[in-house]
Amino acid sequence: VRTLLRRHWVDISPGSGYTAPNPQHYPWQWLWDSCFHSLIWAELGDDRGIDELSQALEGAYASGCVPHMRYQLNPCYHEDLWGRTGASSLTGPPMYGHAIAELIHRGAHVPEQLVAQAAAALEFLLTKRRRHHSTGLIYLCHPWESGADDDPRWDDFCPGGAGGERWKEHKNSLVGVIERDTAGAPLFNPGFQAASAGFSALAAFNALELANAAPGALEPTGARRLADAVCHRWDSNLRTYVDPEPAAGALYNGRGGNKSPYGSGRARTTYGLLPVLVEKDAERLKLAAGELLSDRAFGGEFGPTGVHRSEASFAPRRYWRGPSWPQMNYLLWLALRRAEYAAADAADELAAGCRAGAVTSGLAECWDSDDGAAVGAVPQSWAGLVLLMQGEQDGLEPAASH
Repeated sequence: VRTLLRRHWVDISPGSGYTAPNPQHYPWQWLWDSCFHSLIWAELGDDRGIDELSQALEGAYASGCVPHMRYQLNPCYHEDLWGRTGASSLTGPPMYGHAIAELIHRGAHVPEQLVAQAAAALEFLLTKRRRHHSTGLIYLCHPWESGADDDPRWDDFCPGGAGGERWKEHKNSLVGVIERDTAGAPLFNPGFQAASAGFSALAAFNALELANAAPGALEPTGARRLADAVCHRWDSNLRTYVDPEPAAGALYNGRGGNKSPYGSGRARTTYGLLPVLVEKDAERLKLAAGELLSDRAFGGEFGPTGVHRSEASFAPRRYWRGPSWPQMNYLLWLALRRAEYAAADAADELAAGCRAGAVTSGLAECWDSDDGAAVGAVPQSWAGLVLLMQGEQDGLEPAASH
């Protein structure tokens, strides 16, 4: 992993840069990738994770919103799509709260400016981004903001059904109808009204992580309310957290749409289980852990599948329709690990499968849960998260700082 990250490092200026997830397929800087990279660098005893986080958050809008991509090597790349240079006009999963909290806990000197930037970005999501009127969940403005680009939860929002060139073209068109603030930050998308339990859980979790690690940086009351709202989305029959019925039914129903009788917001995916990060109910945590390990649900020898095996959309090697993803596994492992008596043993079992998948796949972007076969780019930097997924007695010795 150390060799992989060093090979993928991109120097921007002396003492600053980022880790390209995969230089051939993903040469740019992605927001949540960099947040995960910062954790891996820290586990390796290398301080450049703070440099990487600084690069990721520097492209923020005046309102605090952080873009999900930056193009330091070619600022004009995709300018026609985003309507701006140097960065995208969407945000991404806000993993910077957790990343900074972990760095602080490890004793790293995190600049006050970086903490303030992260707090402003989370405040944007908690107070400025449009919320679902009855549940309080945060609306995504685009599937790309979720990080789970083609997750079955977004199927209702693609005319004719998700998949292939049609879905890709529709996602490009969705960028152009986003409602923005005066500085250009995304607030709401009338063409993609997905109030996401998974994304809302990430926002609440990261805000609480930052508030606890850096007292005074962020007022946590709003995050606690959002966490409560997310946990109320638990469906005991499906054993997952469900999104509110999407407005896509009204948009596409009767026009060749892909709306299921129950709505794609009820699809059982690992993204839909992310609210375990803020769940306090021990019984729900145990049930979720059981689903992640059961071979009739998500369980696999090489980590959990990304989609429940009983879902019609399940495809073990299709992008976001079934492979096991290391970053999702890390987040689910983290939630179960912190649950202690409720699910700590399950966390160890999940971690063992994920480590086996990372090794067997050659540190791939994602892999087949049943045989560890690589899916996507190989190697991919965030597969190094398996270094963090250790038992308490299995931690690595810190490496020398670069």
